[in-house]
Amino acid sequence: MSDTNSLEVLIQALRRLPGVGVKSASRMAFHLLQHDRPGALALSRALQAAVDSVRHCERCHTFTQADVCATCLDPQRDASKLCVVETPADQSALERTGAYKGLYFVLMGKLSPLDGIGPKDIGLKKLFDRACDGSVQEVILATNFTAEGEATAHVISEGLKARGLRLTRLARGVPVGSELEYVDLGTIAHALVDRR
Repeated sequence: MSDTNSLEVLIQALRRLPGVGVKSASRMAFHLLQHDRPGALALSRALQAAVDSVRHCERCHTFTQADVCATCLDPQRDASKLCVVETPADQSALERTGAYKGLYFVLMGKLSPLDGIGPKDIGLKKLFDRACDGSVQEVILATNFTAEGEATAHVISEGLKARGLRLTRLARGVPVGSELEYVDLGTIAHALVDRR
């Protein structure tokens, strides 16, 4: 493989990252090769190690190096609460708040019939089995507020409604520190409807 091909392969590999176009990928590749070769090697080793050792938790589907993640094994977590999120990144964001002490179930996506993604593809049966394990009393639907996330939350709530579980949804509203004149109208409308 020639030098030009190796560089192009690197640029194309970097373009696989979300939000990275050809210019950004080129800038990263040139920076790493010209100014930070040790950083490029560290990045390469870290990626290889993560690909080799990181897998999905058998209970909640988040990323872990063990069969069951530390959150699922933590006896201090409230097993009566199960928060349903779309991705491990969503779970990580909730964890960083420090406000939630229950357990999680990571769907690994959202329903999207137009893209051919149905209930089996995101593990809804496994979620329903987990939610009905006898210890869960409340299922918190923390899917995103997109059309697909709303549809996913609706299907989950319909599937669990008759099973005696308390179902809640993350609140929507005006972000802390924002001024109403700069908030989009949809957010203001939801904040009015969901006011407390």
